[in-house]
Order: sequence, then C-alpha cells, then structure tokens
Amino acid sequence: MAKPLRIGLPSGSLQEATLDLFRKAGYSIARGSRTYRPSIDDPNFEVRLLRAQEIAPYVQDGFLDLGLTGSDWIQETKAKIHVVSTLQFSKATAQPARWVVAVPNRSPIRRPSQLRGKRIATEAVGLVRQYLAKNKIKAKVEFSWGATEVKVPELADAVVDITETGSSLAANGLRILDTILESYPQLIANRKVWTRPTQRTLITNLAMLLEGALRARDLVGLKMNVSRRFLGSINAVLSSLRDPTISPLARDGWVAVETVMEEKIVRSLIPRLKKLGAEGIIEYPLNKVVT
Repeated sequence: MAKPLRIGLPSGSLQEATLDLFRKAGYSIARGSRTYRPSIDDPNFEVRLLRAQEIAPYVQDGFLDLGLTGSDWIQETKAKIHVVSTLQFSKATAQPARWVVAVPNRSPIRRPSQLRGKRIATEAVGLVRQYLAKNKIKAKVEFSWGATEVKVPELADAVVDITETGSSLAANGLRILDTILESYPQLIANRKVWTRPTQRTLITNLAMLLEGALRARDLVGLKMNVSRRFLGSINAVLSSLRDPTISPLARDGWVAVETVMEEKIVRSLIPRLKKLGAEGIIEYPLNKVVT
C-alpha cells in the first residue's frame, strides 16, 4: 500500500469548524490524547493539527503533502504551493475572515492615510507591510503575540486584526478604518505531490467531498407522495425553485416527488404543499451535494 498523505489541519479557532466539515464529508477524525496527531478513518491520510500560520510553509517544504489553511496565511508566508480548492467557510459563519485596520473609538485617526508615522500592532506583519506599501503609507509595524486588540492605545496607535463580524473589535472599543484582505480556507498541496497521478486523484476526491459538504450546508431534501391529479400545481410550485424528481408509486395514480432546496424556504413551503394535496411529506438533512 502507498504511503498515506500527510494533511495539515488548523488548530485553534478554525479547528472545530474544520473537523465538522470533514465529518460531513464522510471522514471521522478522533483527537484522543494525542492532539497533534489525531486518527482518521481513511488509510490514505494521516492528520496533523498545526497552527494555521505554519501549514503552508510545511506543505511547500514537503513536511506535509497537503493542508487546509487560510489564503491570508498563504499570502503572508509567500509559500509556493498548489491551491486545490477554496472552501467558503469560517469558524462561526459562512462569511470570509477579514483582516482589518482598527483604532480606538476616541482616536483622531479617521482614514488610513493618517497612519503615517504611527505604530501598528499585528500578527500578520507581511500582509500589513504589503498594504502600507500599496497605499504609500510609511508606518512602524510590530509583531503582536496575540490579544492584539488590547494593545491600543497604550502600546500602539492602531491594530490590524482578523474578524468575521467585527463584534469583538467593537466590544473592545475599536472601530474599523479599512479592510486589508478577505480570506477563506484553501485546500493546498505540495507541488511535487500534485504532479503524481495517484496522489493527485486522492486529493481531488477529497476536495470534491469537502466542496459537496459545503454545498449541502444550507440545503435539505424534501420528498412527498402526490396524486397525479394534484401533480401539476405542486410541480409548478417546486419547479420555480428546483426541478424535482418524479417517480411512479405502486399505488395507482400516485407518484413520489423529491427535491433539494434551501432549508429556510421549507418552513413556509410545507403548509402550502400540504394544502395543494401532498401527503407523507418528509424533510431530511443532507451531508453532501456533489454536482
């Protein structure tokens, strides 16, 4: 048997969302007591849990064959890797993570150009320097070892931190001046590994399942039994959303109708379908939708 592919997954804030995505894609990852090397129920892979910042360089250098990390950290580390897929999820929402410039509410700084000559604290020094250079702003950028939002105003004039909703920054008395970068997680592969057909197939299949799990995130399946005399009106309602599958039943004059749609629509749709004559309506969750 070929050697398993070593895949790096992010520990920390993105860990639970990542493990949940893999579970929905069909992979069970058990952390146990060895948090760095959890087990996975697929002999083709070995999992390593690492800081998201470390994953891209390890993939580049071949210590990992593939990994999942934010596009921000790929840009920050300038790692030379192959991007297999962009996966639109984050730790708490489906929104991208944003690196933003923020200052205290009472700060006189109102626009990025006023950062000239100021001190900026951040964990993403490279990203901030790229941003400042692009906007022709000269400022002092200092690395922050976490809890960046508490550095102002005593230790820094501004911070660049990562957020999804901005609520944490607001709770710490900060207002956002500008967004430097938006970032989603990306599945990445070592460039040499990607050129090998067998390993490339394994990675491509993994990407397909992860993408399918994300695609199913806000969808549910809906099926029901319908008399043929009511089929036209019910089909008219369902077809406006998504073409349903219609199959004959053993019961004469009846068909089974099945479709997939957004979960938020179903709550208002089911009473309407019932009123139109549908019976035995079943709503069920989906793990993957592969197109």
